[in-house]
Amino acid sequence: MAGKAEIRRIAVVGAGAWGTALAITAAAAGRAVTIWAHETEIVAAIAADHRNETFLPGVALPESIAATSDLGAAVAGADAVLLVVPSQFLRPVCAALAGVLPKDVPVCVCAKGIERDTGLLMTDIVAELLPENPVAALSGPSFAGEVALGQPTAVTIASADAAADENAPGSLAARLAHALGTPAFRPYVGGDIVGVETGGAAKNVIAIACGIAAGLGFGSNTRALLITRGLEEIKRLAEALGGQRETLSGLSGMGDLTLTCSSEQSRNFSFGLALGRGGRAAEILGRSKAVVEGAENALTVTDLARRLGIEMPICAAVRAVVHDGVPLEEAMAALMSRPLTAEQAE
Repeated sequence: MAGKAEIRRIAVVGAGAWGTALAITAAAAGRAVTIWAHETEIVAAIAADHRNETFLPGVALPESIAATSDLGAAVAGADAVLLVVPSQFLRPVCAALAGVLPKDVPVCVCAKGIERDTGLLMTDIVAELLPENPVAALSGPSFAGEVALGQPTAVTIASADAAADENAPGSLAARLAHALGTPAFRPYVGGDIVGVETGGAAKNVIAIACGIAAGLGFGSNTRALLITRGLEEIKRLAEALGGQRETLSGLSGMGDLTLTCSSEQSRNFSFGLALGRGGRAAEILGRSKAVVEGAENALTVTDLARRLGIEMPICAAVRAVVHDGVPLEEAMAALMSRPLTAEQAE
């Protein structure tokens, strides 16, 4: 597809809970949808029973959704591709797409994270491996199960061509918003890809901190502390990367952070909760079918922060607990004993 044509056919690459929910949403918006899964058993289940009980149990998929484990077949004829694989698998998937995806077909990153070693945002990986394909990012407060059930949800879709005029109907973000919008799913358009992506990556780490605090028996005061100061850390990182602080006051920042830090539906919060109650990180992660992105992001976010010379003490504390074996009480005490400063000075 080239130019500014309407997006009618959507390929969803990744059949986890979020990918499946987005496929359901796109079908509800009247789009022709094909979902790609690496697991052949998931493809078979969707084709035969219109369900993905492995990652989104109890939810019926529209019969119009096609499923395949052939990446080339999934994107054939697509007007846009939604990338919904775990962040650390995005590079090999993009490398595979490079051999089958025609140039100019837009790619929307719906994964949240920062790549280990390189410190690249997800859209940077797409730009590197698919340089002739326009790229956007989708993020916001959106539990997959609630989206799949049609509960009211709003997200942000950002693309570089929307930066000058977010109301421009021809921008990639606006076209994707039109393609995915339903009475229950409302995408807002933005131009700050860096801010949107930074919020999506770092909020998972703060959610682990909130879960740990809850597991230790701390209450609402502590959670409010971690969310508010965590948001400041995310804003600091986004600004250092060239994003806009004000973006993080919206759906992809404060909205997503509040959701993820406040419910056991969040894999990251639940992981932290189990840690706070005395569980061991490796054992908890080993029991999870789905990827707990915040565990990986605790490394990638803090590595990037160190490289940029900025402080992210809450994220650093999570890294210390999850990866360095620092006792929970010691990490919390270190946070609370930091020197007193003006609220916006850290």
